[in-house]
Amino acid sequence: MSAARQVVVEADGGSRGNPGPAGYGAVVIDPATGEPLAETAEYIGVATNNVAEYRGLIAGLTAAKALFPDAGDALRVHVRMDSKLVVEQMSGRWKIKHPDMKPLAARAAAVLPPSSVTYEWIPRAQNKHADRLANEAMDAGRDGRQWEASASTASLDAPARGSVSTPPPVQGPPGDQAAGAARARTALAAARGAADTLFPVPEPGVPDTTVPAAPVSAPAPGHPAETAPEKAGSSQQQPAGAPLTGWGSAPDLGAPATLVLLRHGETALTPEKRFSGSGGTDPELSATGRGQAERAAEHFAALGTVQEIVSSPLRRCRETAAAVAGRLGLDVRIDEGLRETDFGAWEGLTFGEVRERYAFDLTAWLASPDTAPTGGGESFAEVAGRVAAARDRIVARYAGRTVLLVTHVTPIKTLVRLALGAPPEALFRMELSAASISTVAYYGDGNASVRLLNDTSHLR
Repeated sequence: MSAARQVVVEADGGSRGNPGPAGYGAVVIDPATGEPLAETAEYIGVATNNVAEYRGLIAGLTAAKALFPDAGDALRVHVRMDSKLVVEQMSGRWKIKHPDMKPLAARAAAVLPPSSVTYEWIPRAQNKHADRLANEAMDAGRDGRQWEASASTASLDAPARGSVSTPPPVQGPPGDQAAGAARARTALAAARGAADTLFPVPEPGVPDTTVPAAPVSAPAPGHPAETAPEKAGSSQQQPAGAPLTGWGSAPDLGAPATLVLLRHGETALTPEKRFSGSGGTDPELSATGRGQAERAAEHFAALGTVQEIVSSPLRRCRETAAAVAGRLGLDVRIDEGLRETDFGAWEGLTFGEVRERYAFDLTAWLASPDTAPTGGGESFAEVAGRVAAARDRIVARYAGRTVLLVTHVTPIKTLVRLALGAPPEALFRMELSAASISTVAYYGDGNASVRLLNDTSHLR
């Protein structure tokens, strides 16, 4: 019986138009050294992102098998892809419903015995080698030719790596649970003088897979706690020489930057549940929405806690923010990062209308945060990037202060999702009413505390 041979396959695929000119790339890697053992890429004509990603997987598995034709069942392949759809479907956690995906998944499953292949989702930033190969293939197709290995520079452009089995250092912007919570666990483990094995540190940016993610269901468009543990020291004294445990041993982090997240009041599009993003008509508040803004203003005036106001540039948010600012005597600062998603050709349509006109694109959008709406809109991944950047600017500028952010459904859901370390599909698991209030506090160690979600008590 031959010894097991282990390799890593990183694969990717892309489409410039979805559907549009498409290609894939895959690389087989030695997990001990991180060195590429084989590369493959191909321009496949007009196809969707998902088709190209599955083709990349098939090519990567085939290349791994070709490297070790005599290994048989002793070959072990660990697949790493930034396609949540492909990873979850091939792992058996999501059903394969689309007719175009079923034969591709069957082809991928037939390359090697299912017991020989494992799957892992990785962020796009960690899949650059395969991504570059896919783009080289698409560039070749644009020029009327096929990709050639001899002309590829993907391995030169890809970041240098050591052993791919070594997790990267924990890092991430403030408020991302994977970074902040990991640092807290590390500090507590050091204080105890032993490693904390109860809570494994997740890879940065990777959803916690200890709870399997459910397949995405169709949400209504325009729709996505506990308080922080007490950080003061306990009145009980610990025995001399006892290890430091609990919140009493944590340093004083000072007052958090508290972001109070107010969704704008209703517009004429809100009751009809129409897609209303930053690429549409920029509607004003309706009479109902203006009333909601006034009640929110009364609420914050009674509380007396808001010290700063920052708003999305879109009209419905500026009008809502102005109502609050007028009662509090504060200025309103505009941050472009807080605007709503650009929904492209779907702007102004209901979910049912989009399903009738753009069924394939809608299915792809629901399945992957990297897929944009029809007609050049923004993907949820793109929105998350700019919202996280806006969050970082605001938290740094207003450290220790309470800031009212007047914004939209997707930015608010995204801030909550990042604070919880939840996967992208969590956006479809949150309800967010017009003029509702949510709150997230950001501490100096990078941890975040979600304190409130979708509170509408001030409207009743």
